[in-house]
Amino acid sequence: MIEVSNVQKAFNGNPVLKGISCTFETGKCNLVLGGSGTGKSVLLQCIVGLMKPDLGSITFDGTMYTNNKINIRQEIRRKIGMLFQGSALFDSMTVAQNVEFPLQMLTPEMTPAERRDRVEFCLKRVGLENAGNKMPSEISGGMKKRVGIARAIAPNCTYLFCDEPNSGLDPATSIKIDELIHEITHEYNITTVIITHDMNSVIEIGEHIIFLHQGRKLWDGTKEEILNAQVPELQEFIFSSSLVRAAKKVDEEAEGGLASIHDHEGGGI
Repeated sequence: MIEVSNVQKAFNGNPVLKGISCTFETGKCNLVLGGSGTGKSVLLQCIVGLMKPDLGSITFDGTMYTNNKINIRQEIRRKIGMLFQGSALFDSMTVAQNVEFPLQMLTPEMTPAERRDRVEFCLKRVGLENAGNKMPSEISGGMKKRVGIARAIAPNCTYLFCDEPNSGLDPATSIKIDELIHEITHEYNITTVIITHDMNSVIEIGEHIIFLHQGRKLWDGTKEEILNAQVPELQEFIFSSSLVRAAKKVDEEAEGGLASIHDHEGGGI
């Protein structure tokens, strides 16, 4: 579990995060939802330690991360896996070498044979067991995302952060990436945090959702609750998606049908 308490961050006097407090639950896909410029990526960078909050605190499973001793922060960082928005693969390395890279950096105690075994396992887990010798330029965008996931989980991460994992992907591939992240989260009981503006991902895998607007958290809940959330800014955001509008219509029609059946049965007694 990751706990964020009153995190604030400003740049040149302009506040970007305005007192964010939230909890990211273990074994769930936690989604940080919001439009462009709402502070999603800045929040992620503060949580993983790429930026330091101006105020507030962040704890990982009860251990303070902000302003703690450097050796404690480094120990937490070793448990963090990161899937970058553009995959961020090394062009000069093969797929297998990309996945092995964090093992070389973070697990010096592993032998070369152990690292190779771990790389093969991770590539097989994401369905790329035959792609290890390929270069990033030889694989598709969806495969690059899978390589990024394999690299993120290679060091047996406890916390997985995904920055817009569906960016640049077609709808069918996006669903497959969402499903893969969801499976891995539950299989390994990882605390997964996904930065997104994609309502399709919310409907598919949003087990715990946080909505940011203009640097503030305005709502949190589940995908089952989000369609009926009484927050104007959230309503405006989510119903800009035709898929969500369709899902809402189906729910309303189903509820209307049940009410009609109930009234009919009541009238016949």
